Amino acid sequence: MHLTDLTRRYIRQTQLAEIGDEGQQRLSQTRVLIIGAGGIGAPALTYLNAAGVGTLGIIDADRVEISNLNRQILFEEADIGRPKTDAARDALEEQNSATRIITHAHAITAENAAAIINDYDIILDGCDDFSTRHTVNHACVILKKPLISASVIGWGGQLTSFDARRPDSPCYACFVHPDAPNANNCTSGGVVGAVAGAIGSMAALEVMHAALGTPQLIGKIMTLNGHNFDQRSMILMRDSHCPVCA
Repeated sequence: MHLTDLTRRYIRQTQLAEIGDEGQQRLSQTRVLIIGAGGIGAPALTYLNAAGVGTLGIIDADRVEISNLNRQILFEEADIGRPKTDAARDALEEQNSATRIITHAHAITAENAAAIINDYDIILDGCDDFSTRHTVNHACVILKKPLISASVIGWGGQLTSFDARRPDSPCYACFVHPDAPNANNCTSGGVVGAVAGAIGSMAALEVMHAALGTPQLIGKIMTLNGHNFDQRSMILMRDSHCPVCA
């Protein structure tokens, strides 16, 4: 793709004072890891790819199922049975050939989390498992990587950011204690696809804020009720007794 084509491609966002050519250059040099190519990861990947983020890593061990198609907008019927990472890579490369796509077709675990996360600048966790979230959070605290955490269930969703480089930032374990019991997930509780799309799009926006150095949700949790369109922001304080970041 010619430089003139790249300039024209991103002109609508480089016209914004908060981005400009310098901000677009930052985005092109940013490496983002998305954990879970599901209801949150799919729209987030789509918008980060469209925005010109230079490198997108995708980690997901699952294959596309027909029940994914109501909300995981990267996939189509022909992808059923394919590894999600392969199907996502193909769709993203067709959308924007300038982005580097790295796939990890396996689960993220306590054994491999640090090695994988260390290669990226910003981490977006959109997975559907509390144990995985805590594993990711622990690695991000140790490695001092910015972490955006997004989740959805039923008609609702929430979004927040953590940054272990900041002494005032809480971590995910300040919010959900590692010993807390698992709550419902999409498999057991269901989800409205458009809510996942809204939260995934907001998560992509939060990743852009982290890359650009513009204000984030550090110390705040944004919640969305898709049933009545109620949106709220709540304060999340750092826990001085947190078993991870304290």
